[in-house]
Amino acid sequence: MFSQRAREYAYHKPLQRIQVLEAGCGWGNGLDLGEKERHVTGVDVDTPAVRAHTSGRADLDAWHLGDLRTVPMPPRMYDIVHAHFLIDRVAHAELVLDRFVAALKPGGLLLMRFRDRDTAFGFVDRVLPRWLRALAWQVLSRRAGDVPGPGARPDAADAPLGPDGTPPPAVYETIASLSGMQWYCVMRGLMIAEEYTSLDTVAAFGRWSHFVNGLCRAVAGMSRGRLTAEHSEITLVIRKPENRLARVI
Repeated sequence: MFSQRAREYAYHKPLQRIQVLEAGCGWGNGLDLGEKERHVTGVDVDTPAVRAHTSGRADLDAWHLGDLRTVPMPPRMYDIVHAHFLIDRVAHAELVLDRFVAALKPGGLLLMRFRDRDTAFGFVDRVLPRWLRALAWQVLSRRAGDVPGPGARPDAADAPLGPDGTPPPAVYETIASLSGMQWYCVMRGLMIAEEYTSLDTVAAFGRWSHFVNGLCRAVAGMSRGRLTAEHSEITLVIRKPENRLARVI
């Protein structure tokens, strides 16, 4: 869906090379813009696994790894910022998002997908002890056939494990939630054009997904409505207004 929205955006700029920022380039795959001329820059945190995955991506024209609060992001440079499973796994997520928005051209697209901290899955994922969490993600995912074993790199963009076969960091700051992003967009004058929820992360556990789903529903029930088991991640298509003084009603 993100690739389709990116192509629709590019269609209206036939003489322009599309500048894309792959925010979270060490996780998953990029956008498919077809034959449209583009320049793709990747940014992410700097870990050995992320660096190995990023260096192997042929779709990146340039990339910068390090502290996302300081890596190069020129203002109003990019037509599209693609942040795929990033803000739920990094610290200082609101400040990082501010940098993405500042780097986005007026009228540009911010395409985001992340695991929601306000779900039962997000709660369980962040409260499990580190050793138990790593064991659960790796054993369940390996048995589901998503990855053949530690060290394998999944080809699917939505595979549950990271590029080195380990689970993503469970940071889950407040903004990594549907309500958090709705608040953020109102405060920054951004427009949420499309909003979707899904259970893809739970489904990625294959034949064990019923167990994971049952656990999430039990946790949601004990939370008395504070947490939901109806989804595990959020997909958002966000537009930056052409006019910075425009108000989003």
